[in-house]
Amino acid sequence: MTASLRLRPPRHRADPRAVAWWTVQTLLAAVPVAGAAIWAYWRFTDRPAWLGALLVVFVLLCAGFVLVVPRVYYRTGRWEATEDAVYTRTGLLTRTWRIAPMSRVQTVDTVRGPVQRLFGLADVTVTTASAAGPLKIEGLDEKLAAELAERLTAITQSTPGDAT
Repeated sequence: MTASLRLRPPRHRADPRAVAWWTVQTLLAAVPVAGAAIWAYWRFTDRPAWLGALLVVFVLLCAGFVLVVPRVYYRTGRWEATEDAVYTRTGLLTRTWRIAPMSRVQTVDTVRGPVQRLFGLADVTVTTASAAGPLKIEGLDEKLAAELAERLTAITQSTPGDAT
């Protein structure tokens, strides 16, 4: 069994609709930050040109963040669930590869936030007996997430061991 638990790229990506969901999330974070910077520039400065130029660069960086990060996250994130383990690969700058053997799985949860529901998406969180924390598979179609959670639960129940 351990021979099949090797570090390898997982096969599946998030649902393509996740890009729009992540874009909305980054937009909800970037707009208030950029707006606060613009407001502070107009309210608390004599509006020097150099600070205005810096503000424009900052706002463009915020816009770039909104446009680029969700697409890169979609291209780099992967997941897979087999009869033996759950595999994930996440991260933009720092890549994190994780394998959770089924014998270590303690709980399987699905989460659907309000913005996710608008896009028909859900996350699956696999909690293990690991100090590294749970594995999170983000941006799945809500039906696929429910099926995956049900499948992982069935496999975990039939796997020997106490998940500790």
